Parts: sequence; structure tokens; C-alpha cells
Amino acid sequence: MKQPSSSVRGKGPAKAKTRRKTREELNQEARDRKRDKKHRGHAAGSRATGASASGKSSGQSKQNDPRVGSKKPIPLGVSDAQDTRPQKHQQPKSEKPMLSPQEELDMLENDERLDALLERLENGEILSADDQAWVDSRLDRIDELMQQLGLSYDDDEEEEEQQEDMMRLLKGGN
Repeated sequence: MKQPSSSVRGKGPAKAKTRRKTREELNQEARDRKRDKKHRGHAAGSRATGASASGKSSGQSKQNDPRVGSKKPIPLGVSDAQDTRPQKHQQPKSEKPMLSPQEELDMLENDERLDALLERLENGEILSADDQAWVDSRLDRIDELMQQLGLSYDDDEEEEEQQEDMMRLLKGGN
């Protein structure tokens, strides 16, 4: 047989009961939720009025064009009023003044950095990639300038060799 236990149900601490809301409180909360829901979203007709209504309120007198890009008008047909003058192609201004090939060659031959790097190469040192590229570009420019001026590194040596060959032929033929 079971005995009714009205006094103590659990052996642990007693749990506090949560207070139940009255019907009036529940109704008031529902009304508040409904009022909040009613004011959500955009104003009626906001698509039709667009940004112009908000622009007028901020005090802007000029209406901005929402399109992106140039607003310059483009003539669609061929007209005689168009500018038919030939346009001059402007060359970009170089940083240094133009030198004659001889002056540029002299400047490159007297370049201290180039001389120092070439000396390091002759001593068997290995240059960095940037230095090597710079030396190669300078040597190529020197070659171009020498060809423009009609000069050659080996002119003196070739002339001496040709004279020696001529002398041998002359001596051998007699």
C-alpha cells in the first residue's frame, strides 16, 4: 500500500515557482507586439517617389544622376561641325634631355657604376640578377650607339691584322 506523501516530495532544495502572468498582462504584450509589427517596412509608395523625396528633405537642389560613367553628350550622326583637323601625337616628355649618340656613348663609357661592375665580373665575382640585367642593358646600348656612329671595338685590331697579312703576302710573293 502506498502512503500519501504530502509534505516532502524531493530530497533536494525546493525549486522556486515562476510567477504566471495574468490575462491582462498577456493581452498588453500582444498589443505591443502588434503595434511594433505594424510599423515595419517602407512607407507606402516609396518605390514611386524614390530617392527624390529624401533628397528634397536634405536640401539638395540638384538631382544626382544615378547612372555610372561619363555624362558627356556624344554626337550620334556625322556632322560637318566636327573637328576635322589632324591631331598631333604628343610624345611623352623624357626625364633627361636628348643627347647626341656621341655624348651618350661618352657618358656610358665614363659611368663609374658600370666600370665597377665590369671590374667585379673580370675578377670572377657573380653579380646579383638586378646588377647583371643593368650591366647587360648598358652594354647593349653601347653596342647600338657604336653601330649608329659606325665604330667598332675591334677596328684597331682588325686593321693591324690586315696590315700584317698584307706584309706576309708581299714578302712571300717576292
